[in-house]
Amino acid sequence: MTVTWEEHGWERLAAGVGRCRLPGWDCTAGLVLGAGTALMVDAGSSLAEGARLRSAAQSLAGGRVTHLALTHVHFDHVFGAAAFAGAAVYAAVGADGVFRRGRDELRHDAVHHGLPADEAEEAALALVPPRQLVSGERTLDLGGGRQALLANVGPGHTAHDLVVLVPGEPEVVFCGDLVEESGEPQAGPDAVPSRWPDALDRLLALGGEDALYVPGHGAVVDAAFVRRQRDALAARFGVN
Repeated sequence: MTVTWEEHGWERLAAGVGRCRLPGWDCTAGLVLGAGTALMVDAGSSLAEGARLRSAAQSLAGGRVTHLALTHVHFDHVFGAAAFAGAAVYAAVGADGVFRRGRDELRHDAVHHGLPADEAEEAALALVPPRQLVSGERTLDLGGGRQALLANVGPGHTAHDLVVLVPGEPEVVFCGDLVEESGEPQAGPDAVPSRWPDALDRLLALGGEDALYVPGHGAVVDAAFVRRQRDALAARFGVN
Protein backbone atom coordinates (compact mmCIF):
# COMPACT_ATOMS: atom_id res chain seq x y z
CA MET A 1 0.00 0.00 0.00
CA THR A 2 1.34 3.42 -0.96
CA VAL A 3 1.77 5.81 1.93
CA THR A 4 0.79 9.39 1.13
CA TRP A 5 2.46 12.56 2.39
CA GLU A 6 -0.80 13.68 3.98
CA GLU A 7 -1.05 10.53 6.10
CA HIS A 8 2.10 11.67 7.90
CA GLY A 9 0.98 15.29 8.14
CA TRP A 10 3.39 16.35 5.41
CA GLU A 11 2.78 18.77 2.54
CA ARG A 12 3.54 17.46 -0.96
CA LEU A 13 5.31 20.16 -2.98
CA ALA A 14 6.20 18.28 -6.18
CA ALA A 15 6.62 14.67 -7.28
CA GLY A 16 8.81 13.04 -4.62
CA VAL A 17 9.33 16.30 -2.71
CA GLY A 18 7.58 17.39 0.47
CA ARG A 19 7.95 19.10 3.78
CA CYS A 20 6.42 19.27 7.25
CA ARG A 21 6.05 22.08 9.75
CA LEU A 22 7.20 20.90 13.15
CA PRO A 23 5.45 21.88 16.39
CA GLY A 24 7.02 24.22 18.90
CA TRP A 25 9.01 26.57 16.68
CA ASP A 26 7.17 26.01 13.38
CA CYS A 27 10.43 24.81 11.88
CA THR A 28 10.38 23.18 8.44
CA ALA A 29 11.90 19.80 7.58
CA GLY A 30 12.05 18.69 3.95
CA LEU A 31 12.30 15.36 2.19
CA VAL A 32 13.44 14.53 -1.34
CA LEU A 33 12.92 10.98 -2.61
CA GLY A 34 15.21 9.32 -5.15
CA ALA A 35 15.64 5.73 -6.30
CA GLY A 36 16.56 3.82 -3.15
CA THR A 37 17.66 7.09 -1.54
CA ALA A 38 16.12 9.83 0.55
CA LEU A 39 17.47 13.30 1.34
CA MET A 40 16.24 14.96 4.52
CA VAL A 41 16.58 18.73 4.82
CA ASP A 42 17.12 19.66 8.49
CA ALA A 43 16.65 17.35 11.42
CA GLY A 44 14.39 18.91 14.03
CA SER A 45 14.98 20.29 17.49
CA SER A 46 15.68 17.18 19.57
CA LEU A 47 16.69 13.54 19.23
CA ALA A 48 13.07 12.50 19.76
CA GLU A 49 11.88 14.84 17.02
CA GLY A 50 14.64 13.62 14.72
CA ALA A 51 13.54 10.03 15.35
CA ARG A 52 9.95 10.91 14.44
CA LEU A 53 11.13 12.60 11.25
CA ARG A 54 13.27 9.58 10.36
CA SER A 55 10.35 7.21 10.91
CA ALA A 56 8.00 9.25 8.70
CA ALA A 57 10.67 9.67 6.03
CA GLN A 58 11.40 5.94 5.95
CA SER A 59 7.71 5.17 5.53
CA LEU A 60 7.44 7.64 2.65
CA ALA A 61 10.69 6.50 1.03
CA GLY A 62 10.24 2.79 1.59
CA GLY A 63 13.81 2.72 2.90
CA ARG A 64 16.27 4.58 5.08
CA VAL A 65 17.31 8.22 4.91
CA THR A 66 20.63 8.21 3.05
CA HIS A 67 21.43 11.95 3.01
CA LEU A 68 20.89 14.79 5.47
CA ALA A 69 21.42 18.45 4.56
CA LEU A 70 21.59 20.97 7.41
CA THR A 71 20.71 24.50 6.30
CA HIS A 72 22.42 26.16 9.28
CA VAL A 73 23.57 25.44 12.81
CA HIS A 74 20.70 26.46 15.07
CA PHE A 75 19.31 23.99 17.58
CA ASP A 76 15.82 23.76 16.05
CA HIS A 77 17.36 22.60 12.76
CA VAL A 78 20.20 20.32 13.92
CA PHE A 79 19.51 18.82 17.34
CA GLY A 80 17.80 15.80 15.76
CA ALA A 81 20.74 15.03 13.48
CA ALA A 82 22.12 12.14 15.53
CA ALA A 83 18.87 10.24 14.91
CA PHE A 84 19.93 9.80 11.27
CA ALA A 85 22.74 7.32 11.86
CA GLY A 86 24.34 6.16 8.65
CA ALA A 87 23.24 9.14 6.56
CA ALA A 88 25.81 11.30 4.78
CA VAL A 89 25.53 14.71 6.47
CA TYR A 90 26.07 17.92 4.48
CA ALA A 91 26.46 21.52 5.68
CA ALA A 92 28.10 24.75 4.59
CA VAL A 93 31.85 24.85 5.07
CA GLY A 94 32.61 26.22 8.53
CA ALA A 95 29.52 24.71 10.12
CA ASP A 96 31.65 21.85 11.43
CA GLY A 97 33.54 24.29 13.62
CA VAL A 98 30.29 25.45 15.21
CA PHE A 99 29.44 21.82 16.01
CA ARG A 100 32.82 21.40 17.70
CA ARG A 101 33.09 24.70 19.55
CA GLY A 102 29.50 25.87 19.94
CA ARG A 103 27.77 22.97 21.69
CA ASP A 104 27.30 24.87 24.94
CA GLU A 105 25.86 27.90 23.14
CA LEU A 106 23.45 25.68 21.21
CA ARG A 107 22.38 23.95 24.40
CA HIS A 108 21.86 27.24 26.25
CA ASP A 109 19.90 28.66 23.30
CA ALA A 110 17.68 25.58 23.16
CA VAL A 111 16.87 25.77 26.87
CA HIS A 112 16.31 29.54 26.63
CA HIS A 113 13.72 28.90 23.92
CA GLY A 114 11.92 26.23 25.91
CA LEU A 115 13.50 22.87 25.13
CA PRO A 116 13.71 20.80 28.35
CA ALA A 117 17.22 20.90 29.75
CA ASP A 118 17.69 17.13 29.68
CA GLU A 119 16.68 16.93 26.00
CA ALA A 120 19.00 19.82 25.14
CA GLU A 121 21.90 18.17 26.99
CA GLU A 122 21.27 14.82 25.27
CA ALA A 123 21.14 16.37 21.81
CA ALA A 124 24.21 18.56 22.34
CA LEU A 125 26.30 15.61 23.51
CA ALA A 126 25.21 13.55 20.50
CA LEU A 127 26.14 16.17 17.89
CA VAL A 128 28.71 14.99 15.37
CA PRO A 129 30.28 17.55 12.99
CA PRO A 130 29.15 17.04 9.38
CA ARG A 131 31.78 15.51 7.12
CA GLN A 132 30.40 16.67 3.77
CA LEU A 133 31.14 20.40 3.62
CA VAL A 134 29.93 22.57 0.75
CA SER A 135 31.97 25.65 -0.19
CA GLY A 136 30.21 26.54 -3.45
CA GLU A 137 27.72 24.20 -5.09
CA ARG A 138 27.41 20.43 -4.99
CA THR A 139 25.00 18.24 -6.93
CA LEU A 140 23.71 15.05 -5.36
CA ASP A 141 22.59 12.28 -7.70
CA LEU A 142 19.79 10.54 -5.83
CA GLY A 143 19.05 8.05 -8.61
CA GLY A 144 16.06 7.63 -10.89
CA GLY A 145 16.78 10.96 -12.56
CA ARG A 146 16.46 12.84 -9.29
CA GLN A 147 19.10 15.42 -8.38
CA ALA A 148 19.44 17.98 -5.63
CA LEU A 149 21.74 20.98 -5.71
CA LEU A 150 23.32 22.06 -2.43
CA ALA A 151 24.47 25.68 -2.54
CA ASN A 152 26.43 27.67 0.02
CA VAL A 153 24.82 31.07 -0.57
CA GLY A 154 25.61 32.71 2.78
CA PRO A 155 26.61 34.28 4.99
CA GLY A 156 23.35 35.87 6.00
CA HIS A 157 21.12 34.45 8.72
CA THR A 158 24.29 32.78 10.00
CA ALA A 159 27.87 32.65 8.81
CA HIS A 160 27.22 29.25 7.23
CA ASP A 161 23.93 29.08 5.28
CA LEU A 162 23.15 26.21 2.91
CA VAL A 163 20.14 25.96 0.59
CA VAL A 164 18.81 22.97 -1.32
CA LEU A 165 17.37 23.31 -4.83
CA VAL A 166 15.40 20.41 -6.29
CA PRO A 167 14.88 20.67 -10.07
CA GLY A 168 11.49 19.71 -11.42
CA GLU A 169 8.04 21.05 -12.21
CA PRO A 170 7.97 23.14 -10.16
CA GLU A 171 11.47 23.66 -8.83
CA VAL A 172 11.60 23.65 -5.04
CA VAL A 173 14.11 25.63 -2.99
CA PHE A 174 14.60 24.85 0.71
CA CYS A 175 15.83 28.18 2.06
CA GLY A 176 16.52 27.54 5.73
CA ASP A 177 16.10 30.67 7.82
CA LEU A 178 17.42 32.95 5.11
CA VAL A 179 13.69 33.27 4.43
CA GLU A 180 10.97 33.26 7.10
CA GLU A 181 7.24 33.63 6.50
CA SER A 182 5.66 33.18 9.94
CA GLY A 183 7.53 36.12 11.45
CA GLU A 184 10.21 38.68 10.81
CA PRO A 185 13.58 37.12 9.91
CA GLN A 186 15.65 36.67 13.04
CA ALA A 187 19.13 38.20 13.17
CA GLY A 188 20.91 36.80 16.20
CA PRO A 189 24.52 37.36 17.26
CA ASP A 190 25.77 34.92 14.59
CA ALA A 191 23.98 36.70 11.72
CA VAL A 192 25.87 38.66 9.07
CA PRO A 193 23.32 41.37 8.22
CA SER A 194 25.51 43.21 5.72
CA ARG A 195 25.67 40.07 3.54
CA TRP A 196 22.10 38.81 3.94
CA PRO A 197 20.59 40.68 0.94
CA ASP A 198 23.37 39.32 -1.28
CA ALA A 199 22.59 35.79 -0.08
CA LEU A 200 18.96 36.25 -1.07
CA ASP A 201 20.03 37.58 -4.48
CA ARG A 202 21.99 34.36 -5.00
CA LEU A 203 19.01 32.34 -3.77
CA LEU A 204 16.70 34.01 -6.29
CA ALA A 205 19.21 33.55 -9.10
CA LEU A 206 19.29 29.82 -8.35
CA GLY A 207 15.55 29.30 -8.11
CA GLY A 208 14.21 31.80 -10.60
CA GLU A 209 10.77 33.32 -10.80
CA ASP A 210 8.66 30.16 -10.90
CA ALA A 211 10.15 28.12 -8.07
CA LEU A 212 8.48 27.31 -4.78
CA TYR A 213 10.55 28.78 -1.93
CA VAL A 214 10.31 26.87 1.35
CA PRO A 215 11.23 29.07 4.33
CA GLY A 216 12.73 27.77 7.52
CA HIS A 217 9.56 28.81 9.33
CA GLY A 218 6.12 29.38 7.84
CA ALA A 219 4.19 28.80 4.63
CA VAL A 220 5.70 28.20 1.20
CA VAL A 221 6.27 31.47 -0.68
CA ASP A 222 7.10 32.71 -4.18
CA ALA A 223 9.96 34.72 -5.65
CA ALA A 224 8.11 38.01 -5.13
CA PHE A 225 7.89 37.34 -1.38
CA VAL A 226 11.61 36.55 -1.20
CA ARG A 227 12.40 39.73 -3.10
CA ARG A 228 10.27 41.83 -0.74
CA GLN A 229 11.96 40.26 2.25
CA ARG A 230 15.35 40.92 0.67
CA ASP A 231 14.52 44.60 0.21
CA ALA A 232 13.13 44.87 3.76
CA LEU A 233 16.33 43.36 5.18
CA ALA A 234 18.46 45.75 3.12
CA ALA A 235 16.48 48.69 4.48
CA ARG A 236 16.52 47.32 8.04
CA PHE A 237 20.29 46.92 8.09
CA GLY A 238 21.20 49.88 5.88
CA VAL A 239 22.73 47.96 2.99
CA ASN A 240 21.97 47.85 -0.74
